[in-house]
Amino acid sequence: MTTIRCLLAVVASRQWIIHQLNVNNAFLHGDLDEEVYMTPPLGYCSKGEPRADHSSFTLVTPTSITLVLVYVDDILVVGNDRSQIEVFKRVLSTHFKTKDLGPLKYFLGLEVARSSQGIFPNQYKYALDIFSDSGQLGARTASFPMEQNLKLTNHDNSLLSDPSPYRRLVGRLIYLTITPHDIVFTVNILSQFMHAPRAPHMKATACVLRYIKGSLGQDIFFPSSNTLHVTAYTDSDWAICPTTRRSITGYFVQIGTSLISWHTKKQTTVARSFTEAEYRAMASTTCELTWLKQLLADLGVRDPEPIHLHCDNQSALHIAHNLVFHERTKHIEIDYHIVRDKIRSGHLHAIHTSSHEQVADIFTKALGRDLFHHFLPKLGITDLHTPT
Repeated sequence: MTTIRCLLAVVASRQWIIHQLNVNNAFLHGDLDEEVYMTPPLGYCSKGEPRADHSSFTLVTPTSITLVLVYVDDILVVGNDRSQIEVFKRVLSTHFKTKDLGPLKYFLGLEVARSSQGIFPNQYKYALDIFSDSGQLGARTASFPMEQNLKLTNHDNSLLSDPSPYRRLVGRLIYLTITPHDIVFTVNILSQFMHAPRAPHMKATACVLRYIKGSLGQDIFFPSSNTLHVTAYTDSDWAICPTTRRSITGYFVQIGTSLISWHTKKQTTVARSFTEAEYRAMASTTCELTWLKQLLADLGVRDPEPIHLHCDNQSALHIAHNLVFHERTKHIEIDYHIVRDKIRSGHLHAIHTSSHEQVADIFTKALGRDLFHHFLPKLGITDLHTPT
């Protein structure tokens, strides 16, 4: 979905046209009686290689640009010349049976509303359905999704007699995080107990639902008056997991003021210091930024300025800028080189930011009401129901 959000941000900023097509196809469900050999299609990855769930290509003329993004049987056609888009759709229809759905309104679970101010992709109806089906229509709202410093474990209190409602609810919340990133950290924590949910886990889930009830209209917004410069914030919470003592990596990436990518994930190994945890988070963010830079280039966006990466750990920043290895950092040598190489090449500029302004905290820890609402507006969230 990062690709879709990135595309929508570019379309809004450059005020391009975006149309949607659907290919009428048939899927084979029968059994084959003989072996069939075929030439692998372009873009096919062998076992073990990273796979993409979409493909894209760009058509460029001296006066126009047309981008095509394909997700299975759904196609987005984007460009700055309506006539070229119509030509492409006519050519495609001669080879495939397609349905022209016109301007983009709904794609992969996202409702896309567009105005002169920008593009507003949202999951309002899906969020409303989750809340309505949960049986908590009469519950009072909550101003933040998780109690501050709440620690959930695998052994607190008793197991739920029927884990199915918990699993079904958390599964739907996971899908909801395609856009409402303010609940990503909470959902990440709750999803770790799907195998054996307990009473405190269900109680924490109810808090998320009460927060959703009070913020049904909130979602990301891609303004038309926006720059296409990339900025990122990265953070880590050291040894936060009470069971494994692994740290949490959190980051978010913006194009101008538009949030296009975010991440909350437990690190794969135990960090032996706060600095190591922060540096591993920097390395993960750097990999995401490298991919995004290439994606933007494919979309015709080439920003000569280096990407600004904000981190609140001075030690991690010193390691990133210091050519001399220390005995204590040899075990993170690969992460060191990933970040260091991007800084030396001029593609990345690592900047220190105050802990009080580290917006990525919202992806690594349960914050109190005041701090949560201090960071929330900085994530580019807009309320659909706010009068304009």
